[in-house]
Amino acid sequence: MGFFYHLDATFFLVTHHNNKIIIKMKKLIALFAIVCLFNACSTGDGISYSLKLMPIESVDIPTEFTLGQTYPITVHYIKPTTCHFFNQLYYDKHLNIRTVAVECAIEQRNNCADLTGADAEASYTFNFYVTNNGSYIFKFYQGKNPNGENIFLEYEVPVTN
Repeated sequence: MGFFYHLDATFFLVTHHNNKIIIKMKKLIALFAIVCLFNACSTGDGISYSLKLMPIESVDIPTEFTLGQTYPITVHYIKPTTCHFFNQLYYDKHLNIRTVAVECAIEQRNNCADLTGADAEASYTFNFYVTNNGSYIFKFYQGKNPNGENIFLEYEVPVTN
């Protein structure tokens, strides 16, 4: 009348000659999954958030890099409402191509005010360390075209020694 433990990539299951333990474990796992699902986009303070990539309006980027140096790159974007907050910088690298986007968290509440002019302008600066020769191609996300395809503001920056 011993227990047999089985560990796989998804669940920790306990089997026993009596199916009552298995049923209790399945209920416990289902309850845990439901709790995680409802807390996925909540900070615990009762406010829910959604995430959105914001179009980058312009970029401050050097015209050339020197190998082994670090350079600040600033992206400028628009926050449409008081409920939009910078969440993180999406940054993908493939060979010497860098794809960059601004991800905002948007509070899901009813009293968001529209922002205009200087109040809507936002920026984020990140440091870029040059590790390769040749040139880097930066692709800054600017939204989608009428066909639903991503469009980018592209810069090619040569690297000098």
